Parts: sequence; C-alpha cells; structure tokens
Amino acid sequence: MSSKCNPLLLVISAPSGAGKSSLCNRLIEKFPEMVYSISCTTRAPRGSEQNGVHYHFLSEQEFCARIAAGDFLEHALVHGNRYGTLKQTVYDALAQGRDIIMDIDVQGAQQIRRACEALPDDDVIKKSFVDIFIAPPSMEELRRRLCGRSTDSDEVIERRMRNAHEEMKHQPHYQHTVINDVFEKTVDELAEIITRGHHNR
Repeated sequence: MSSKCNPLLLVISAPSGAGKSSLCNRLIEKFPEMVYSISCTTRAPRGSEQNGVHYHFLSEQEFCARIAAGDFLEHALVHGNRYGTLKQTVYDALAQGRDIIMDIDVQGAQQIRRACEALPDDDVIKKSFVDIFIAPPSMEELRRRLCGRSTDSDEVIERRMRNAHEEMKHQPHYQHTVINDVFEKTVDELAEIITRGHHNR
C-alpha cells in the first residue's frame, strides 16, 4: 500500500451462507497489507490454536476488567464465552498503515458503529471506519446454498434462515451493501469500495 493510501477499518457482516468468510479471505489475498482483527475470548484454545495468532485468550476476570476499563471496541457473550475486539488492536494495525478487516455479526457491527459515533471526529478509528453488508441474491438462493453444504440438519438450516431474515433488516444501517451473486464479480465490487476508501479520507 502506498503512503498516499489511508488504511481502513473494514467491518463486514452477512447472514450465514452468504459467502462472507470466503470473500474476506479473498480480500486478504488481494490486499497484502490487510490483516484480520484478532479477537479476545474467554474460551479455552481448541486444537492447535495459539494465543495472539488465532485469538487473545483471556480469563473471565481479565476480560471483565478490560470491559470496565473501556478497552473494547465491541464485545459479546456467545454460548457462555466472551468475545471482543480491543481498540488497541485496531489502532496498532492502522498506525502501521494496514487495513484491518472484521468478519462480525450485525450486533457487533452496531456496537462498533455506536463506538465510532462517540469518538472525536479526528480519531483514526472513526475516520477509517467502513462497514459493508454482504447480501445473498435472494432468500431462496441462501436456502439453496445452506442446503448445498450438506453439513447442517434441517433444524439448523431453518434456524439460520430465521436469523437471516432478522439480519437482513439491519442492511440499511450499513454504508455499503454488496450482493454476492457471482463470486469474482463480488470480490471486484468490494475491492473497488476499499480502493475508493483508501483515497477518500
């Protein structure tokens, strides 16, 4: 990335099955200076997960102390474990001139939006913030993709579809909506938003 580029905090949300993870991975390949945000969690490491690589593993006490200190940009309790993004993680990446990408649900994106609104206008996180909603071409196509995975039971698919209907209601709150119809075309659209963001701040 040239020095003329302004690094971005990219917040990307989508219903399950809309292709968000694949798109985020493709953007990381396309923009070598881009990094994933590493979240904190109170859950135990799984398999070969390493502290500081996959997650920052914190005790419940440490996590709660950092909430109290206002260190998190967003945080949530999911299935009994806490997850969150430290402001410092984002500041550090932006200070290095790197885009930082967050693959996050609509509630997390809403928290980040509110946090940005509360920051002063000259704050680097506020200035670099870009949120994008990835939408499926239709709910019928989303159902087809979820069924095509052959990994979820009918009950899980129905729950994901109900969740998707709720998540789609948040779409108007995002700066950008991109419909993931043809994968490479969607990648190009996202790359264009990012390139514009690099030069428009």
